[in-house]
Amino acid sequence: MTVTAMTGTATRRALLGAALVAPGLARAQGGAGDYPSRPIRFIVPGPAGGAGDVLSRLLGERLSHRLGQPIAVENRPGAGTNVGMTVVARAAPDGYTLGLGSIASNAVNRWLYRNMPFDAEKDFAPVSLIALVPNLMVVSPGLPVRSVAEFIAYARLRPGEINYGSIGAGSSQHLAGAQFGLATGIQMQHVPYNNSGQLNTDMMEGRVQVLFQSVSAVAEMARSGRMRPLAVTGTERVAAFPDIPTLTEAGVPIVSTGWFGVVTPAAVPAPILAKLSETTVASLNEPELRARIAGLGSVPRPGTPEEFARFMAEESAKWRPVIEATGATAD
Repeated sequence: MTVTAMTGTATRRALLGAALVAPGLARAQGGAGDYPSRPIRFIVPGPAGGAGDVLSRLLGERLSHRLGQPIAVENRPGAGTNVGMTVVARAAPDGYTLGLGSIASNAVNRWLYRNMPFDAEKDFAPVSLIALVPNLMVVSPGLPVRSVAEFIAYARLRPGEINYGSIGAGSSQHLAGAQFGLATGIQMQHVPYNNSGQLNTDMMEGRVQVLFQSVSAVAEMARSGRMRPLAVTGTERVAAFPDIPTLTEAGVPIVSTGWFGVVTPAAVPAPILAKLSETTVASLNEPELRARIAGLGSVPRPGTPEEFARFMAEESAKWRPVIEATGATAD
């Protein structure tokens, strides 16, 4: 074997060439490098003040602290989350656009809309689940029922006369109400709203008789008597209403929860996705943040991208037959 010695000049040229090539090679290989080096936007496909918006801002604050860059939350509501999530799907896959995935955008909208503007499985990369959001089943205070069993008996005598509200087809409120009706055999009318404010008003005034809403959204009204809580739709009771049973405990063995998680556009480089996932999980495991999320009536549930992908697939499969049974459509 022959070894050729390099001159000092040749050595310097080789080292200079390697130094110039290395950054480009790292970019080509999708290395995290100095990511993030500028602010990140977090698209929330719902209105300000909603459960998802609140969770996003809490998480965004901790992500900003850990990543060393501002996290700007942008509310892009519309079309059952499709407007905002389309922005995410079409953004550059560079790690500087995050999206708030949900039961609507990443599990059931495909079964509700004939013409989806994105593919929930192919157009996003999962980062981590944030939290499960169980609903509280509440009734109008003027309804003469004080338990789930009494409500079912009351509704069976009035087929088609009971209205349940939601913030739109495919929302967790809609799905919970549809599932409840199928499980109990009672006929209820779904009334979709554009915003939760008018929905809550109509609920308190009796134009809507029952609602399956996130705990944080109705807790104050339930405590003050403006709504009457009957059950929790999750797998366990919630700290905010420890005396209120789950639906299963009340004799209706079903579980329905909303949920939120972080996604990015598909094709984000693996090292950047890994950094985002690790940072998100670390943030959600902070005791203070977990306590704040639990205080909202939600259940923190961070995990790996692979776990989040499996969860979304399972949710989509779970809710498809419910939607098909109701014949619900959104366009």
